[in-house]
Amino acid sequence: KVDMSFVRDMTTNRGNASIVRAVVAMGHSLGLEVVAEGVETPDQAGHLRRLHCNAMQGYLVSRPLPAEQMTAFLKAFAPLPVHTWQ
Repeated sequence: KVDMSFVRDMTTNRGNASIVRAVVAMGHSLGLEVVAEGVETPDQAGHLRRLHCNAMQGYLVSRPLPAEQMTAFLKAFAPLPVHTWQ
């Protein structure tokens, strides 16, 4: 997982962008799926897609929900377009 503390400012902070890029590349080189935490904006999601990040979680997808609301959320959920990279 890429911690949200790096994802939050990755579009405006070169250091954080470099760390995110390195973590994604390292995860892929180890044959791992990489998840980015704390994705809140379409701009962040776009950068992560270009880096071939496998999954994203954060307020862009949904705010935290109580367990009893999860079934309804999952039934209605329309995922953002994703691509599978090898």
